[in-house]
Amino acid sequence: MTDALFQIEEPQARPSRRRAAGRGIGIDLGTTHSLVASAPGGEAPRILLDEGGRALLPSVVSYAGPEVSVGVAAQAMQLQHPQEVLSSVKRFMGRGPKDIDFHHPYRVAITDPSSQVLRFDVGRGRAVTPMEVSAEILGVLKRRAEAELGGPVDGAVITVPAYFDDAQRQATKDAGRIAGLEVYRLLAEPTAAALAYGLDRGSRGTFAVYDLGGGTFDISILRLRDGVFQVLATGGDSALGGDDLDRALADHLLQRAGVQEPTLLQREEARLRARAAKEALSSQPEVEVHLEASGFRGAVTVAQFEAVTEAILRRTAGPCRQALRDADVRVQELDGVVLVGGSTRVPAVRALAASIFRGHAFDDIDPDKVVAYGAAIQADVLSGSPRDGITLLDVVPLSLGLETMGGIVEKLIPRNATIPIGARQVFTNYSEQQTGMAIHVVQGERELARDCRSLASFDLRGIPRLPPSMARVEVTFQLDADALLTVTARELMTGVKQSVEVRPTYGLSEAEVDTLVMDSLDHAEDDYEARNVAEARVELGRVILSVRTALSEVGHITALLPEAEKAAIEAALAPAESAMEPGTPSSAKALQRVRQQLETVSEPFARRRMERALLAGMEGKSLSEIEHALQDEATLQERRGSHTPELHGNHHDADDQVHRS
Repeated sequence: MTDALFQIEEPQARPSRRRAAGRGIGIDLGTTHSLVASAPGGEAPRILLDEGGRALLPSVVSYAGPEVSVGVAAQAMQLQHPQEVLSSVKRFMGRGPKDIDFHHPYRVAITDPSSQVLRFDVGRGRAVTPMEVSAEILGVLKRRAEAELGGPVDGAVITVPAYFDDAQRQATKDAGRIAGLEVYRLLAEPTAAALAYGLDRGSRGTFAVYDLGGGTFDISILRLRDGVFQVLATGGDSALGGDDLDRALADHLLQRAGVQEPTLLQREEARLRARAAKEALSSQPEVEVHLEASGFRGAVTVAQFEAVTEAILRRTAGPCRQALRDADVRVQELDGVVLVGGSTRVPAVRALAASIFRGHAFDDIDPDKVVAYGAAIQADVLSGSPRDGITLLDVVPLSLGLETMGGIVEKLIPRNATIPIGARQVFTNYSEQQTGMAIHVVQGERELARDCRSLASFDLRGIPRLPPSMARVEVTFQLDADALLTVTARELMTGVKQSVEVRPTYGLSEAEVDTLVMDSLDHAEDDYEARNVAEARVELGRVILSVRTALSEVGHITALLPEAEKAAIEAALAPAESAMEPGTPSSAKALQRVRQQLETVSEPFARRRMERALLAGMEGKSLSEIEHALQDEATLQERRGSHTPELHGNHHDADDQVHRS
């Protein structure tokens, strides 16, 4: 492979503590197997081997013995200790106990019923998190690299599925830190594969990267043009992979064995034998399978395997077509498809990818190693080696935004925006009693916060009490090259500021990752109607609050508010307040009609009240001061009528959400 530089622009990146050029390593932390590679000093990347000459480290960790073991040794104990030997832990990264709705043999430790951190009970009074398990794997790879390189490594680039959400990415980064690694950055697996192939593919082209690993599926559309490798769109399913093929074949074998309710031993043996059969069927038309615990021996053919896994493989087609639409690229415009992941060795997978993209499949680089190669190249760059030539632009997989008044989502960073990226927006207050505002950060494509993923919440306290729509709070989102988010809120008048690095400790449910984007399309019409209703309720609530406040202030001053007019306003308030009752069904148009009626009835009173306040304020003042007062009032009215998003809170320091006007 020829030398070239892949440099990722990171305008907001912090300077790293680097010891020596070329000491960076690339790690493919896989569901089934993991690898480590190095490309020191601009050299072509190479996989670093263990003492037995093996490149692949099984992603299996055993807690069954007195000491923790990793890899082949752990794998050998898997059948005898199915609950103390953990594999495919990548599927649990960044998820909480309530998120796990797929079958697994492990014991989930309940240390705190309210905890959102998943822990496995591995016996001997010990409970471990997926991050700790992954750190054991990373630690072995780190020591392997140090033995090969003859000294300590400077840092690592760790790859993650492109469709990993913020929680899953943060969990991976935490695992690296637990293992004692300086994590230069996280790199999307399809992008890493593109780095490796980009070295030999010339300077131009548009490619699809079809990545089916042990536990995750990713699809990315990338364009290489004049030294810039840009990710145009990404999609996938973080709960779909070779493990699902194994389970489907295992269920088929147990059915043939006549086992209706398999024991844990029977299920685990069937899964392990199914995996071996799947790998053998990639090069053989038929394979013999023996299940000792189930008393079964028989042959499995390629046709049988393809029949039981067809529906699973078809699930990859939808995200592929959606990614092409998102990238605005037609199939015929692609220059080829890059196959990544051990599961792409399955002939049926290759045939499906070829039928979807109708193009040449690049598979001349080992699909098990190509991701590690790309990670090693990027690590070499970030460790200070003198490579140059190509810039890589990655994207954010899911939109990021804030919950505003009425539960509406205001998106600040859209899906498939190029990262690193920053975005800012000014919000305002809903009530004059607010001295604090609550910032609720969400991720997803739906219009209402309840349908999106909650990432973090924090309070901005100490803001001055101002009339509605007068406060100005600037919220900044900063997404770094790892697609990890920092949110800052600052009140512009006082300079009061609060920041949070979004570090969620749980992840998406099994179905959420696959359906987030598709749900936004399927429910688009309903979502926008719900958003319109929510916005109409917010506006009606604002008018009701304003009128009620004014009525309480004037009391019984009949010169300002005659009894007949007060009765008319009260009569208009009744249906308005009734429409605001929880659970009251109403359309956006109906709410707008009620609001407009209330505004029409109360407008003369509001005008007299404003004139009275102005006259009182002008008494004893100069003409210049009066002009300033009038300008301030005009500004207030303009702001109240503008579409500045409003942050919701109260005098108890931020008890509610953000209001968008």
